Amino acid sequence: MNLDALPYAVLLILTEFSVGSLIAVLFVDARGMAPASYVKLSAGIVVVAGSLMLLSALNVSSIDLEGYRLKDGLFGPVRAFAGGFFAISLVYCALAFREDRERSLLAGALGAIVGVVMIGLLAYQVSPPTWGFPGALASLLVGTLALGFVSEAMLLGHWYLVSPKMAGRPMEEMTAVLLGVMAVQALLVAVNAAIPVREVPETTALLAGSLGSNPAFWLRVGVGLLFPLALSFMAWRSSLEYSMMSATGLLYIAVGAVFVGEVLARGLLFVTGAPV
Repeated sequence: MNLDALPYAVLLILTEFSVGSLIAVLFVDARGMAPASYVKLSAGIVVVAGSLMLLSALNVSSIDLEGYRLKDGLFGPVRAFAGGFFAISLVYCALAFREDRERSLLAGALGAIVGVVMIGLLAYQVSPPTWGFPGALASLLVGTLALGFVSEAMLLGHWYLVSPKMAGRPMEEMTAVLLGVMAVQALLVAVNAAIPVREVPETTALLAGSLGSNPAFWLRVGVGLLFPLALSFMAWRSSLEYSMMSATGLLYIAVGAVFVGEVLARGLLFVTGAPV
């Protein structure tokens, strides 16, 4: 891992988690199937994650991360959008706690738009060494959905443990979306790994080198992609059978695997230039 790039990698992961969690809870709440207490807790988590994301954005500044070249002039806009996301998340959380569902959904949708724009800025900023902006953007967006849906699906599972008569459809849909996202991410990693990068960062960091000979890449594929893909499928099947305790347990493991995969992916980005 390139230690100079560690603060920026943390910013990427916090942004993915914050924006992805908001998108996932909005997905459930907009369909009128989410318990109010679940929405309130999720809104609080988004606020905490958004505050950490903003703090991280305020503490990154270098445009040359030990051989990895960032696009200059975007730190200001990134910080502005991070601040905007955090501010909107506070409004969303306040409205969610007041159970003003219509206004909270509008505030949440605005926050999600601001968050996605910020992800686009981050993807553009890290894109110079990669094969292109589309690859970096797709990698961050799919990672955002993976982190968000796996975390929120796991959280939602706890409501079934105390409310056995709750409708199974919310969990079924959450796990189905998660399964689809993981399948798309696996395909995307294969494509991004196959396309040559424009610049290979000149770094002496641990695990630098080609992807094929890099053990971190195969850990990313095995632990961070194929394993959670299988877990997502099993959680989806369990939810169809209304075995919510099993689904929640599987999602606990999937959360850890997806987070490990994203950490490895962002670490590999800064030592290989490949947006895997």
